[in-house]
Amino acid sequence: MTPETNTLFDAARAAQARAYVPYSRFRVGAAIRAANGMVYAGCNIENAAYPVGNCAEASAIAAMVMAGETRILEALVVGDGAGLCTPCGGCRQRLREFGAPGVKVHIADADRIKRTFTLDELLPFSFGPDNLTG
Repeated sequence: MTPETNTLFDAARAAQARAYVPYSRFRVGAAIRAANGMVYAGCNIENAAYPVGNCAEASAIAAMVMAGETRILEALVVGDGAGLCTPCGGCRQRLREFGAPGVKVHIADADRIKRTFTLDELLPFSFGPDNLTG
């Protein structure tokens, strides 16, 4: 892992530890690096009025936007379990809103990055902000 990716991993793991998951007990943390170099993290937050909750990726993006940033350079998602904890469809679109198709999205468990995708691999032929210009 590069030092920058290691920072994302550490931030996502710290966010995962704070996840509010009284129903599923499935903790997810996410961290994104914005164009300003800062890392913004988020966790999943469940709600008794299921499925009204926040995904970790959406929480991290909200923190980034609140800080005044609008461009994602890299993302990392860490989840429990043996399988890959990739972003849901809605979060893939949220990531695409702020990230170019080539942005790397790392998928990790508690110990390591298991796989890296580009946004284009996760959301091929995406509809993004560039579709609305020109």
